[in-house]
Amino acid sequence: MHSHSKYIPQQMQELSGTDINKCMKCGRCSAACPTAKDMDIMPHQFISHLARGDVSTLLNSNSLWQCLSCFACVQRCPRGVMPANLIEAARLIAIRPKGAEHLSVEEAMLQLEPDMPQQLIIAAFRKYS
Repeated sequence: MHSHSKYIPQQMQELSGTDINKCMKCGRCSAACPTAKDMDIMPHQFISHLARGDVSTLLNSNSLWQCLSCFACVQRCPRGVMPANLIEAARLIAIRPKGAEHLSVEEAMLQLEPDMPQQLIIAAFRKYS
């Protein structure tokens, strides 16, 4: 899948600006997550997989795409771990090698709906440009 997968956990931490070693597995992030019921890997489990270097499971998880980036997990964490940032970093790692799926700004503008939340629009520009 990814030729340098042993470096991906470190890359995810660098992209996200978070330290997974601070996580104490309390589960508050998952309890706060509005989409946890739809995730195959919850936010606190995501950090555990990353700590074990289980990158393949994370990058193939539907949780990457279920996360709303609402940052409820970040707000609830007593140790300042940022699961939403790690999930976003994993999304970027999953998408970037596919290069051909990137959209130009013009193409992205054609996909917008008038009632789309601004956060969705910004996230789409980051991911697909």
